[in-house]
Amino acid sequence: MAAPDGFLDLTGELDFSMLVVTAFDGRERAGCLVGFSTQCSIDPPRYLVCISTANHTARVAAGSEMLAVHALDAGHTGLARLFGEETGDEVDKFARAAWRPGPGGVPVLEVCTSWFVGRTLERIPVGDHTAVVLEPVDVAHAPGLRPLRFADVKDLAPGHPA
Repeated sequence: MAAPDGFLDLTGELDFSMLVVTAFDGRERAGCLVGFSTQCSIDPPRYLVCISTANHTARVAAGSEMLAVHALDAGHTGLARLFGEETGDEVDKFARAAWRPGPGGVPVLEVCTSWFVGRTLERIPVGDHTAVVLEPVDVAHAPGLRPLRFADVKDLAPGHPA
């Protein structure tokens, strides 16, 4: 079913915060740029991220107990380009970005000062994305984040079509 006229134009003007989500399934690391996410519960705390099913990251995240969600600062356009334009099917993104293992071995990107690792509670198919509900288990927050927004990366050529 096609979107109603004007829907994609409207949503294209909403200025979402951009995140990088990373995963580790015990064998393989992966990560991708994510524009669809939201806090979905206060008590208990829950966060929802949506990962395109076309992405290499979706396949790794399907077997990952934990995901790391990295808030990108306005200066992180290079990181957004790496995780948004390159595909883990062809490139080791982690060879180009400093990282360390977080809970469950999930990669935590060192340049990001605000991030959390969440335990995967539920995976829900939602069209061409999988919504993953996360329970936060570890967090780092540096005050003063100026989020990288969708408008800042609108020109990126995705590594995979959505």
